[in-house]
Amino acid sequence: MLNSSKLLFYSTMILGTSITVSSETWLGMWMGLEMNLISFIPILYKNSNTSSESCMIYFLIQSFGSILMLMSVLSNSFVILSPLMSKELFNVMLMMSMSIKLGIPPFHFWFPEIMEKLNWINCTILMTWQKVAPLTILSYILENKLLPVVIMTATIIGAIGGLNQTSIRKIMAFSSINHMGWMIACMKYNNEFWMKYLLIYTTIIVMMTFMFNNYSSFYINQLINTNLMYTEKTLIIILFLSLGGLPPFLGFIPKWMVIQAMILSNSISIMFVMIMSVLISLFYYLRLISTTLLISSTTVKWNSESNNENIIMSLILINLSLPVIVTFSL
Repeated sequence: MLNSSKLLFYSTMILGTSITVSSETWLGMWMGLEMNLISFIPILYKNSNTSSESCMIYFLIQSFGSILMLMSVLSNSFVILSPLMSKELFNVMLMMSMSIKLGIPPFHFWFPEIMEKLNWINCTILMTWQKVAPLTILSYILENKLLPVVIMTATIIGAIGGLNQTSIRKIMAFSSINHMGWMIACMKYNNEFWMKYLLIYTTIIVMMTFMFNNYSSFYINQLINTNLMYTEKTLIIILFLSLGGLPPFLGFIPKWMVIQAMILSNSISIMFVMIMSVLISLFYYLRLISTTLLISSTTVKWNSESNNENIIMSLILINLSLPVIVTFSL
């Protein structure tokens, strides 16, 4: 239930992100990030079982990123270097600060650990809404020469990191790191499409966390033990394949946009690394859904009555019909 304090914190969290997105100055963006941070920490504290530890880790990491951003903005005017070196140093420092806030390699170690300590509602916010403001700031510094390295590192570590995990939350965290690499690539090679990528990714994540939260599933073996209907199994399979970017599902559309933009920019080598990383991530998605697929219950549940039946069928239709709609709109 949404009480008055939660309403206040959610409102200021949204306001902080809106200030960052709409601000015309670096200090205005920094102020919006701080407002967002100071609002999200009480939300973590209210909803998390290990509240004090997760709040402290998140606060320290985000504060370090904010300090680095503030230093880069303030030193941009006072550094005694040539204008070209000053701009390059500013871009590098600002990109590092946003990488810390987003959990992009090599500053990604905090992200899976925080995800492991949160419930699914907070995980959803951390994987979706909390990415908007830092990605918006990153979109202003696309001239950075380190961006291709960041893109390849994020996609590779996001793919390899989830291979030996049994926790669904950690798998989703490494999946988010992988998708951050794709979003930054989308930002670099076609700056108009990254918001569409984030919107489609958010849609898939919300559907998945709705399912996991509904059955309190946090580990792979809990998916096996949960007595799922066939419609729910179908939805989980479609969502994981969609998250992996397999055609003809919804998640293939943003990856298709990125690949098309990279081919037009003649960035074949980076694109090859990214596609290979997707194949690795598809492996652990398939490992997750194979148990759901192969183990069936003794009773037929396709026609059983359930309050969630209509919602689940709607989500399946969204995943199957939206790719056609998005393709024609592009």
